[in-house]
Amino acid sequence: MMPIKRVVINASPLITLFTSQQDYLLPELFDEIYVPDAVWNEVVDSGKEDRAAQQIPHNDWLIKLPPITVDLNIQRWNLGAGESEVMHHSLKLDADRAIVDDLAARRCCKSIGIRSLGTCGVLVVAKRRGLISDLEPAIQNLRDAGLWLSDSLVALLLEQAKK
Repeated sequence: MMPIKRVVINASPLITLFTSQQDYLLPELFDEIYVPDAVWNEVVDSGKEDRAAQQIPHNDWLIKLPPITVDLNIQRWNLGAGESEVMHHSLKLDADRAIVDDLAARRCCKSIGIRSLGTCGVLVVAKRRGLISDLEPAIQNLRDAGLWLSDSLVALLLEQAKK
């Protein structure tokens, strides 16, 4: 697997990784982690007092992107503002991955030629690179943080981590 250096991340993966206290993996795995303006606003300026909203502004490894007008071919997917900006910036920055969990966003990625990775995929990559020793508790931390994962998906992830 080629190294993943440049990523554009959506709100759900950011929130879940921070809430589960596994955000430390991001700068260990990726050289450049871009946060679109709409994602930043959704997480930081939401009025919530969660760990993500409080800590994201203080992490110098996150690169906040300016507001943009999303390309029409992405607008046609009718995704949320955050997902749309993730797609737009992933293309413009030639990112190695868009980190998104939403199924429609992942389908958009595939349709327009962007490689994607979900929150659980981040953990699988971390396991393969030796940053976490056991994937099962890391996945449980995501579940405890509120990410719904089916048992069949967890079994598949545990199998993928062995490869």
